[in-house]
Amino acid sequence: MRSNVDPQKIEQLMKALGREARGSGCIYFTGGASALLIGWRSSTVDIDIRLDPEPLGIFQAIAKLKQELDINIELASPQDFLPPLPGWRDRSIFIGRYGEISFYHYDFTAQALAKISRGYNRDIDDVQAMYEQKLFSLEKLRECFEAISSELIRFPSLNPEILRNRIEKFIEHCKSMSEREK
Repeated sequence: MRSNVDPQKIEQLMKALGREARGSGCIYFTGGASALLIGWRSSTVDIDIRLDPEPLGIFQAIAKLKQELDINIELASPQDFLPPLPGWRDRSIFIGRYGEISFYHYDFTAQALAKISRGYNRDIDDVQAMYEQKLFSLEKLRECFEAISSELIRFPSLNPEILRNRIEKFIEHCKSMSEREK
């Protein structure tokens, strides 16, 4: 069992990956890593990343750094749960550049849809935190779901109507919360 990850470990990881990689590329953080860096969680168990494009030598660097930093690194992103959203790269938020590697937060609209599709309490809490931080809009959430809804057939474990209902329920919850705050 590895130790929990905090923001300082992610910073160490970015610097080390920038040093170790032998080529340019992009690394997108998702889930707990984004939550730590933005500040709505204080720790996470592992760091989920997407490589796009994959930097040369990155897997050797990851294998080495998992041991050195005592962290779990997983290749996981919303694209493992849903079709890629149109424009996800443009909505991904730049974090920084170390060596030849650019680091981003994976598109928060896509992260929100993937977490809503899974539906665990912690996922829904994360989506609520992302929304409160204004990292995505309710309109974009609905719009992006509609854009991929015809492709959901490629994900047999998903029921498009259940997902649509979860999204609408989340949107209604957020709107009612906004009304109460006025």
